[in-house]
Order: sequence, then C-alpha cells, then structure tokens
Amino acid sequence: MLSFVLRRLGYGLLILIGVNLLTFFLFFTVNTPDDMARLNIGGKRVTPDQIEKWKHERGYDKPLYRNDAQSGAAQFTETIFWERSVSLFTLNFGRGDSDSSGDIGSQIALRMGVSLQLALPIFGLQLLASTVFALVLVFFRGTRIDAWGVVLCVVMLSISSLFYILVGQVLMARVLKWAPISGYVEGWSALRFLLLPIALSLLARLGGEARFYRALFIEELGRDYVRTARAKGLPESIVLGRHVLRNALIPILTNAGAYIPAVFLGSLVFEGFFGIPGLGSYVIDAIGAQDFAIVRTMVFLGAVLTIASYLLVDIAYTWVDPRVRLGAMS
Repeated sequence: MLSFVLRRLGYGLLILIGVNLLTFFLFFTVNTPDDMARLNIGGKRVTPDQIEKWKHERGYDKPLYRNDAQSGAAQFTETIFWERSVSLFTLNFGRGDSDSSGDIGSQIALRMGVSLQLALPIFGLQLLASTVFALVLVFFRGTRIDAWGVVLCVVMLSISSLFYILVGQVLMARVLKWAPISGYVEGWSALRFLLLPIALSLLARLGGEARFYRALFIEELGRDYVRTARAKGLPESIVLGRHVLRNALIPILTNAGAYIPAVFLGSLVFEGFFGIPGLGSYVIDAIGAQDFAIVRTMVFLGAVLTIASYLLVDIAYTWVDPRVRLGAMS
C-alpha cells in the first residue's frame, strides 16, 4: 500500500504542477500586471504613478519568470512566478489584489469553518437520504411506488437548484416565516440560518443521486450472490441491506469522493444566495472584485483537495471490498 500511495502522490504532484502552471499562464496572459492595477484602482483616469504604486505594494513590479537584475537563485525567487505561483506549494498564499481582501491564508482559515458547518451536514445527509430512498425504490421495484418514485427523481433532477432556492426563500422565509431568508451568526444560533440552505441543497441533489444509486442496486440484483442469498431464504430487506448495498459501495464511494472538495471549498450558489460568509461566497466576492490572487489560490486548493479525495477513495476501496488490490489499480 505504501508504494501505491507514494506513486499516486507523485502523479498528483505532477498534476498539481500542471494545473498551477496553466492557471498562472492563463491569468497573466489575459491580464498583465498593468491591466490588473487598472481594474483594481478603478476610474477612467488612472495615472502611471498610481499603477506603479499599486504594483509595488503587491509585488507585481517584478519580472514574471526571471529577474536579470538579481544574481544567483534570486534571479528566479525575486519574480512574480515564484512569489505568486511556486509559493502556493508551501501554503504561502500572500495578500489579495484588492485593498480590502487582506491575507488570503487568514481568510481561508476563518471562512473554512463556516463552509464546513453547511457542507458537512449536506454531505452526510445527502449520502444517507439518497441511499435510503434508492433502496426503498428497489425494494418496491415493479410497483407504483417505484414507478412514481422514478418519476419524482426525474422531475427533481430536471429542476435547477436556483428554482429550489428562490421558491424556498419565498415560501419558507417570506410566507411561512419559518427561517431567515439569509444571513449568518456565530455559535449555535447559526443553526437557524443553515437549516433552510441544507434542506434545499438536499432537495436539489436527491433526485439525481437516488436515481443513480437505484440503477446500481438494480444491476447488483442480477448477480449470482443475490440468487444464492435468496435461495438460502434470506428476506429481501436483508439481501438489499447486507449484500446489495455492500457490493455497490465502490461506485457510491466514487460518487461521494467527487463531492469532498466542495465540502471544504464551500458552495458558490448556496453561500452566495443565503449570505453565508464561507469560502464559496469568498470566491464570488473575489471574482466580482477582479481579485485574481484569491481565484488562483482557490483553484490551487481545489486541485489539491480533488487529488487527495480520490486517493482516499482508492484506499477506501480496499476497506469495502477486500478483493480490490491497490497494486492492480495503478
């Protein structure tokens, strides 16, 4: 297992370097430091002195890749590429480009806790609700419950999450007044601000995931081990819960692993609409303020979390199915 993990970490590092190089190249090809200064200073009449001052305060007055004014290693370390791209690998994120953004690392540490308060319940409840709903449909397969359940899944899948948010805010907050329409406070009082976005997020994702899990369970029902279990006289509920579910865990884990980065990086849509000051709203604010330093940092963190999540999922395969060998997956 150690050789597998080290090999995957090596692949992940190469992918991370590629993502980092690509994002740096794209950002600084589309926008030069002078363009970034004009965007952040604002106004139609921006003087060259204002541009140079803005660049100097943020280190953008240095060369992009090589500083010929320096000698030795400083030729490469005293550059924008080193300070704004290579430094990300040491988790030194620096300051944002806008005056109000402050230290990026401090903001991430502060906002990640808020995002986790929203994303962790969604992650756990979504996995549980989708799995249970799919198992119920499979248990009643061929009946009206199954047929109407599939129709409900398709309808829920076809509706945009924005519709759930807008209707939920109007119905639950304005009409019934059961929950605040938006906002956030610290402590246990935050629960009343989080319940509505959690419920709406579950509703928005339930149809697609339950339909996917139902297809997995239906496929497993045709396996030989299911016929053997039934031949032994086991009840259908035991066959589904103990055998079918366990053997379908690998694709379920794969699907859940794809959502892990969003658990830490927050939900752009739900945090933005409900005014929750997590990492999702942090990215939206950075895009609106043209703060490319924050956007590049969040892209980098997203790549790190994606690589780590799929590594954890691969290791979890051996836990749910001992027949899986990590060496064969390389």
